[in-house]
Amino acid sequence: MALLDIEGVSVSFRRARGWFGHEQTYVIQNLDLSINEGEIVAVVGASGSGKSVLAQAIVGILPANARLEGRISYSGKPLTPKRQLHLRGEELMLIPQSVSYLDPLMKVGRQVQPVTRDVGRKRRLMTRSHLKKTEQELTDRYHLPQGTGGKYPFELSGGMARRVLMATATTGQAKLIIADEPTPGIHPEVLAETMKQFRKLANQGVGILWITHDITTALTAADRITVFYAGTNVETTQVDDFTGTGERLRHPYTKALWNALPQNGFQPLPGSQPLAGLEIAAGCSFAPRCSAATAACTRERPQLRNIRGGEVRCFHVT
Repeated sequence: MALLDIEGVSVSFRRARGWFGHEQTYVIQNLDLSINEGEIVAVVGASGSGKSVLAQAIVGILPANARLEGRISYSGKPLTPKRQLHLRGEELMLIPQSVSYLDPLMKVGRQVQPVTRDVGRKRRLMTRSHLKKTEQELTDRYHLPQGTGGKYPFELSGGMARRVLMATATTGQAKLIIADEPTPGIHPEVLAETMKQFRKLANQGVGILWITHDITTALTAADRITVFYAGTNVETTQVDDFTGTGERLRHPYTKALWNALPQNGFQPLPGSQPLAGLEIAAGCSFAPRCSAATAACTRERPQLRNIRGGEVRCFHVT
């Protein structure tokens, strides 16, 4: 049984059109994804492909004008809004993309403290011993200077603030961590150490969804890679399949993404990703950029299929 199971999920946003009209703009369409205990699944893809919206949908912080369709399950039970509220901050942790999520009026050491429940209310453990332990963790694990715990967020650099955000998710008893682009601006040595820490957490049974643009870093720690394009996952595959010229990969977009990396030839892919809800046609969203596309690709959206030990949305992969 998967720790997190996402089945047929679509997310759209209601917006005004004209004087009195409204329309639904789909950002995620028919998404299927799963994460097991002790597994790191990296979600990669271009900006605007729906990765951050997925993170918000899982933890239950979508804006009021959003509509969620499909099913998200956690530990075999539906992840309802009430259950999201109960689990968020304890078993279910988010490392957000923006450092603005840190409370500007609270010293960071207190923000890193694990959360417990007391008579149905949340409170933070803020004893002197806990604060001292937190300070030591910030120094040893995240390479932050001594005294960081006693500072306010505005006193930190962007990279330091990101490390504090990661610490807020990893010092408690999380069972599922959603990390939304948590590493930009972090020194390479600290980044490598951070990935080791997340691998250690996974080895202890924590499930981790790692959202990133950086395939190279994801390959150092992830178990599986899910590739997003225009609001859905076009392929999910094992890390070992990213090798050579991508001959073991399945979807043409995944291969193009791999071969566009500097170390793999820096081969550009003509065209651009369609805008969410505005340019996505009825068929395969990648068809306009795909050299193997046929008439069938423009008529029907391919379903996720199990092929060669991975999952792919493409009519032509065998």
